[in-house]
Amino acid sequence: MTRPSRRALLQLTAAGAVAGTLGSALPAYADGIDYTARRTFDDWDRLFRQGGPGQPDQPNDNTNRDGRSGMLAWSQSYVLLGLVRMYETYGDTYYLDRLVDNVDQVLGVRDSERGVTDYRGLSLPAWRADHPYTTGYATFADSNGTPLLDLRQALPYAEDTTVTVTAGTRADTFTVKLVNTFVNRTVTLTDLSLDPASPDYAVARIYTAAPGPLQLTAEDRRPAPGSGDVPRLGSYELKCKPVIFAVHTGMITYPIASFVRLVAGSPVLRRRYWRKAAEYLIACREAVAVHDWEYREGGHLIWPKGQPLAYDGCEQPINQTVGLGQTLVELALATGDPGYRAKVAAMGRMLAGQLTADAGDAYRWHYWPAGGRIHTGFTKTGDPATDVSIFTPSGGPARQFEDISHGAIDVEFAVRAFRAKLAFTGRDMARLARTYTQNVATTDAAGQPAIHTTVAGGTVGAASVAHQAPRWMQVAPWDPQVHAHCLALYNRYQPTPERDGQQAIGFGWLLANVAYLNWGAAR
Repeated sequence: MTRPSRRALLQLTAAGAVAGTLGSALPAYADGIDYTARRTFDDWDRLFRQGGPGQPDQPNDNTNRDGRSGMLAWSQSYVLLGLVRMYETYGDTYYLDRLVDNVDQVLGVRDSERGVTDYRGLSLPAWRADHPYTTGYATFADSNGTPLLDLRQALPYAEDTTVTVTAGTRADTFTVKLVNTFVNRTVTLTDLSLDPASPDYAVARIYTAAPGPLQLTAEDRRPAPGSGDVPRLGSYELKCKPVIFAVHTGMITYPIASFVRLVAGSPVLRRRYWRKAAEYLIACREAVAVHDWEYREGGHLIWPKGQPLAYDGCEQPINQTVGLGQTLVELALATGDPGYRAKVAAMGRMLAGQLTADAGDAYRWHYWPAGGRIHTGFTKTGDPATDVSIFTPSGGPARQFEDISHGAIDVEFAVRAFRAKLAFTGRDMARLARTYTQNVATTDAAGQPAIHTTVAGGTVGAASVAHQAPRWMQVAPWDPQVHAHCLALYNRYQPTPERDGQQAIGFGWLLANVAYLNWGAAR
């Protein structure tokens, strides 16, 4: 694979022709979709309104997995963002009216509106999620139903694990078999005991083996642990506990707060939308405040110890911190609140400290914060009370570079913080643009536009990776090659709502990306 020259990228046209070092022209596309046309977005938005995937239809119970898995954050949020960008491109309040319709539905399914709670029993003005992200619990009980032991799986997709308890080789022991069908892993724990004095004491044996293939830990539920207890034999279910993720809150509220900022800055829009903007401002303030306890000085978020997540006690990935930071930028601009401004500036310094210029004067950075616990790695202390993490007693090091999709969140935050004059410099923006044009953009062996999977280059991604490219459009003002290459990718792969085949999440990101291709073409 080769990196296209600057001249070649500039010659990527809306028709998909590639000149210069990119080789011969791309083949003609029968569909002839114009991804920079307003009509394309509008037609697909109508499909969405007719019941397409990604509607804000979070259920009132726990029966629908899609409603429990962050669907609002990873589909509906992109629809909202697309509507914001289409308004910014065309100045038509039709898109703001559409946004209001959707936001009202999204706010109507906050936990506080539905009367549901997170793992702490709190019903808060945000959106919880559980499977497949959070820790799964199976409570082993005796024949009378008295809880004896919690078995916990921190590996994602815990609810796709079957748990079977059978008799051990001794009367006071038992064997546990776990089969996770999603990752195709099986763990068998033979002859466990509930006697703390036994070398086979379940809590100690599982802790010693942790994290293991399924990232298991256990907790004794008995008030006075002793010998003689064995759990009821048979099957048990792993059930995930709900958590409100900062990145989900950020992705959902970012376009809502953008609407507030737009209305606050326009006398014309204030006359029409101020009542809604005031309502949404309160909702955004309340939602981001849910995560105040996760914020740490230095501009990063942590998962507090005991939160039922694989890396409780550790720093959140960069994209998850600045995912919430996107909303804070918009709130800082809309309100001037010094608290929001200070947090954005701190998050900006945190992210800037993670960016390293390479030989081509482009930035690269990691998924996990460099120098943090997961990036560096951590080990057990021998006592869960003093371990970094309850659910993963030892972990890392994890030093992978940021991927393209999550990196788009980082870039979105950086550009918005720069334009708000709260963080970063023009040189930072130029380097982020070069990250795309030098490290991300590429061509394949046939000279067709392609994309690498990380901000440091590396493996060439499949069409599904290329579909996410326009989410980097915020840096296009510093280099028009960004828009040209993204458009060439779309002309090559021709994604459509019917063809992408991702019924659960496909619509949202596609609408946002088409909006960004419109937005970039107008710049």
